[in-house]
Amino acid sequence: MTAKKDKTEKIETAEMIEMYKAVIKLFGKKGIKFTMDDIAHELKISKKTIYVSFKDKETLFIATVDYLFDSIKEEESSVAEDTTLTTVEKLEKLMGVMPDSYKDINFAELYVLKDKYPKIYKRVSKRLESGWEITIALLEKGMQEGTIRRVPIPVFKTMFEATLEHFFEQNVLVKNKISYGKALQNVIEILLYGVTTDSARNHEIENGKVLSA
Repeated sequence: MTAKKDKTEKIETAEMIEMYKAVIKLFGKKGIKFTMDDIAHELKISKKTIYVSFKDKETLFIATVDYLFDSIKEEESSVAEDTTLTTVEKLEKLMGVMPDSYKDINFAELYVLKDKYPKIYKRVSKRLESGWEITIALLEKGMQEGTIRRVPIPVFKTMFEATLEHFFEQNVLVKNKISYGKALQNVIEILLYGVTTDSARNHEIENGKVLSA
Protein backbone atom coordinates (compact mmCIF):
# COMPACT_ATOMS: atom_id res chain seq x y z
CA MET A 1 0.00 0.00 0.00
CA THR A 2 1.37 3.42 -0.86
CA ALA A 3 1.72 6.18 1.68
CA LYS A 4 -1.33 8.38 2.00
CA LYS A 5 -2.53 11.51 3.74
CA ASP A 6 -5.49 11.79 6.05
CA LYS A 7 -7.44 14.91 6.93
CA THR A 8 -4.68 16.05 9.30
CA GLU A 9 -2.14 15.74 6.48
CA LYS A 10 -0.28 13.03 8.38
CA ILE A 11 1.70 10.78 6.07
CA GLU A 12 1.43 7.06 6.73
CA THR A 13 4.80 5.48 6.02
CA ALA A 14 5.40 1.84 5.18
CA GLU A 15 6.90 1.44 8.65
CA MET A 16 3.74 2.78 10.30
CA ILE A 17 1.58 0.44 8.27
CA GLU A 18 3.68 -2.50 9.48
CA MET A 19 2.97 -1.30 13.02
CA TYR A 20 -0.78 -1.30 12.31
CA LYS A 21 -0.54 -4.85 10.99
CA ALA A 22 1.37 -5.89 14.11
CA VAL A 23 -1.33 -4.38 16.33
CA ILE A 24 -4.03 -6.26 14.40
CA LYS A 25 -2.09 -9.52 14.68
CA LEU A 26 -1.38 -9.12 18.38
CA PHE A 27 -4.94 -8.08 19.16
CA GLY A 28 -6.06 -11.28 17.50
CA LYS A 29 -3.74 -13.25 19.78
CA LYS A 30 -3.89 -11.35 23.06
CA GLY A 31 -6.85 -9.02 22.87
CA ILE A 32 -6.30 -5.53 24.26
CA LYS A 33 -3.59 -6.78 26.65
CA PHE A 34 -0.76 -6.58 24.11
CA THR A 35 2.04 -4.14 24.97
CA MET A 36 4.40 -1.86 23.09
CA ASP A 37 7.11 -4.38 23.95
CA ASP A 38 5.06 -7.03 22.14
CA ILE A 39 4.85 -4.83 19.05
CA ALA A 40 8.57 -4.10 19.11
CA HIS A 41 9.31 -7.82 19.47
CA GLU A 42 6.89 -8.72 16.66
CA LEU A 43 8.51 -6.23 14.28
CA LYS A 44 12.07 -6.76 15.57
CA ILE A 45 12.51 -3.05 16.19
CA SER A 46 13.10 -0.93 19.29
CA LYS A 47 10.25 0.69 21.22
CA LYS A 48 11.94 4.01 20.55
CA THR A 49 11.23 3.54 16.85
CA ILE A 50 7.53 3.10 17.61
CA TYR A 51 7.45 6.18 19.85
CA VAL A 52 8.86 8.32 17.04
CA SER A 53 5.47 7.94 15.30
CA PHE A 54 3.11 7.27 18.19
CA LYS A 55 3.26 8.69 21.70
CA ASP A 56 1.53 5.73 23.33
CA LYS A 57 -0.41 2.51 22.80
CA GLU A 58 -3.75 4.31 22.67
CA THR A 59 -2.64 6.65 19.89
CA LEU A 60 -1.27 3.72 17.89
CA PHE A 61 -4.46 1.71 18.39
CA ILE A 62 -6.66 4.63 17.22
CA ALA A 63 -4.53 4.98 14.09
CA THR A 64 -4.86 1.23 13.56
CA VAL A 65 -8.66 1.49 13.82
CA ASP A 66 -8.62 4.06 11.01
CA TYR A 67 -6.29 1.89 8.94
CA LEU A 68 -8.56 -1.12 9.44
CA PHE A 69 -11.74 0.74 8.48
CA ASP A 70 -10.02 2.34 5.48
CA SER A 71 -9.03 -1.15 4.31
CA ILE A 72 -12.63 -2.32 4.75
CA LYS A 73 -13.88 0.61 2.66
CA GLU A 74 -11.47 -0.38 -0.12
CA GLU A 75 -12.92 -3.90 -0.04
CA GLU A 76 -16.44 -2.45 -0.14
CA SER A 77 -15.66 -0.55 -3.31
CA SER A 78 -14.44 -3.77 -4.95
CA VAL A 79 -17.68 -5.54 -3.98
CA ALA A 80 -19.83 -2.68 -5.31
CA GLU A 81 -18.01 -2.81 -8.65
CA ASP A 82 -18.36 -6.60 -9.05
CA THR A 83 -20.67 -7.07 -12.03
CA THR A 84 -21.15 -10.79 -11.31
CA LEU A 85 -23.19 -10.07 -8.16
CA THR A 86 -26.84 -9.06 -7.85
CA THR A 87 -27.77 -6.02 -5.79
CA VAL A 88 -28.87 -8.17 -2.84
CA GLU A 89 -25.69 -10.29 -3.06
CA LYS A 90 -23.63 -7.10 -3.06
CA LEU A 91 -25.44 -5.85 0.04
CA GLU A 92 -24.94 -9.12 1.90
CA LYS A 93 -21.26 -9.24 1.02
CA LEU A 94 -20.73 -5.52 1.58
CA MET A 95 -22.20 -5.45 5.09
CA GLY A 96 -19.95 -8.30 6.20
CA VAL A 97 -16.84 -7.41 4.24
CA MET A 98 -13.53 -8.03 5.96
CA PRO A 99 -10.08 -8.22 4.33
CA ASP A 100 -8.75 -11.78 4.49
CA SER A 101 -5.79 -10.76 6.65
CA TYR A 102 -8.15 -9.46 9.36
CA LYS A 103 -10.56 -12.38 9.59
CA ASP A 104 -8.80 -13.87 12.61
CA ILE A 105 -9.31 -10.74 14.73
CA ASN A 106 -11.37 -11.50 17.81
CA PHE A 107 -13.76 -8.56 17.58
CA ALA A 108 -15.83 -10.09 20.38
CA GLU A 109 -13.14 -8.80 22.76
CA LEU A 110 -13.77 -5.17 21.80
CA TYR A 111 -16.32 -4.83 24.60
CA VAL A 112 -13.44 -4.10 27.01
CA LEU A 113 -12.65 -0.87 25.15
CA LYS A 114 -15.58 1.17 26.46
CA ASP A 115 -14.33 1.25 30.04
CA LYS A 116 -10.58 0.81 29.65
CA TYR A 117 -9.94 2.74 26.43
CA PRO A 118 -12.93 5.08 25.85
CA LYS A 119 -11.11 7.12 23.18
CA ILE A 120 -10.51 4.00 21.09
CA TYR A 121 -14.11 2.88 21.60
CA LYS A 122 -15.34 6.31 20.50
CA ARG A 123 -13.27 6.09 17.31
CA VAL A 124 -14.65 2.60 16.52
CA SER A 125 -18.21 3.89 17.04
CA LYS A 126 -17.56 6.93 14.86
CA ARG A 127 -16.22 4.82 12.02
CA LEU A 128 -19.16 2.41 12.28
CA GLU A 129 -21.56 5.32 11.85
CA SER A 130 -19.78 6.81 8.83
CA GLY A 131 -19.05 5.67 5.29
CA TRP A 132 -22.53 4.38 4.50
CA GLU A 133 -22.71 5.93 1.03
CA ILE A 134 -22.18 2.71 -0.96
CA THR A 135 -24.57 0.68 1.21
CA ILE A 136 -27.30 3.33 0.99
CA ALA A 137 -26.88 3.55 -2.79
CA LEU A 138 -27.32 -0.23 -3.07
CA LEU A 139 -30.38 -0.19 -0.79
CA GLU A 140 -31.96 2.51 -2.95
CA LYS A 141 -31.10 0.58 -6.12
CA GLY A 142 -32.63 -2.58 -4.65
CA MET A 143 -35.82 -0.70 -3.81
CA GLN A 144 -36.02 0.62 -7.37
CA GLU A 145 -35.49 -2.90 -8.74
CA GLY A 146 -38.10 -4.34 -6.39
CA THR A 147 -35.59 -6.73 -4.81
CA ILE A 148 -35.53 -4.80 -1.52
CA ARG A 149 -38.68 -3.77 0.35
CA ARG A 150 -39.20 -0.04 0.70
CA VAL A 151 -38.15 0.45 4.30
CA PRO A 152 -36.83 3.65 5.91
CA ILE A 153 -33.08 3.58 5.34
CA PRO A 154 -32.32 5.49 8.59
CA VAL A 155 -34.13 2.70 10.51
CA PHE A 156 -32.15 0.00 8.68
CA LYS A 157 -28.89 1.86 9.32
CA THR A 158 -29.67 2.43 13.01
CA MET A 159 -30.60 -1.22 13.57
CA PHE A 160 -27.32 -2.41 12.06
CA GLU A 161 -25.13 0.13 13.87
CA ALA A 162 -26.87 -0.32 17.22
CA THR A 163 -26.48 -4.10 17.09
CA LEU A 164 -22.77 -3.94 16.33
CA GLU A 165 -22.21 -1.29 18.98
CA HIS A 166 -24.02 -3.48 21.51
CA PHE A 167 -21.63 -6.31 20.64
CA PHE A 168 -18.75 -3.95 21.42
CA GLU A 169 -20.33 -2.57 24.60
CA GLN A 170 -21.26 -5.86 26.21
CA ASN A 171 -19.64 -9.27 26.52
CA VAL A 172 -22.71 -10.91 24.96
CA LEU A 173 -20.65 -12.71 22.31
CA VAL A 174 -17.99 -13.95 24.73
CA LYS A 175 -20.63 -15.03 27.25
CA ASN A 176 -22.53 -17.03 24.62
CA LYS A 177 -19.39 -18.32 22.89
CA ILE A 178 -20.35 -16.76 19.56
CA SER A 179 -17.66 -15.47 17.24
CA TYR A 180 -18.00 -11.93 15.91
CA GLY A 181 -17.92 -13.21 12.33
CA LYS A 182 -20.80 -15.61 12.95
CA ALA A 183 -22.81 -12.99 14.84
CA LEU A 184 -22.27 -10.44 12.06
CA GLN A 185 -23.47 -12.92 9.44
CA ASN A 186 -26.56 -13.65 11.54
CA VAL A 187 -27.35 -9.93 11.82
CA ILE A 188 -26.97 -9.42 8.08
CA GLU A 189 -29.19 -12.38 7.23
CA ILE A 190 -31.90 -11.24 9.66
CA LEU A 191 -31.84 -7.66 8.34
CA LEU A 192 -31.92 -8.73 4.69
CA TYR A 193 -34.11 -11.82 4.85
CA GLY A 194 -35.99 -11.65 8.18
CA VAL A 195 -36.47 -14.46 10.69
CA THR A 196 -39.35 -16.32 9.03
CA THR A 197 -38.77 -19.24 6.68
CA ASP A 198 -39.67 -18.94 3.00
CA SER A 199 -42.58 -21.34 3.40
CA ALA A 200 -43.98 -19.41 6.37
CA ARG A 201 -43.66 -16.08 4.58
CA ASN A 202 -45.30 -17.44 1.42
CA HIS A 203 -48.17 -18.75 3.55
CA GLU A 204 -48.63 -15.33 5.16
CA ILE A 205 -48.56 -13.64 1.75
CA GLU A 206 -51.17 -16.03 0.37
CA ASN A 207 -53.42 -15.23 3.32
CA GLY A 208 -52.83 -11.48 3.09
CA LYS A 209 -51.24 -11.27 6.51
CA VAL A 210 -47.89 -9.74 5.58
CA LEU A 211 -47.68 -6.09 6.48
CA SER A 212 -46.72 -3.77 3.65
CA ALA A 213 -43.62 -1.61 4.04
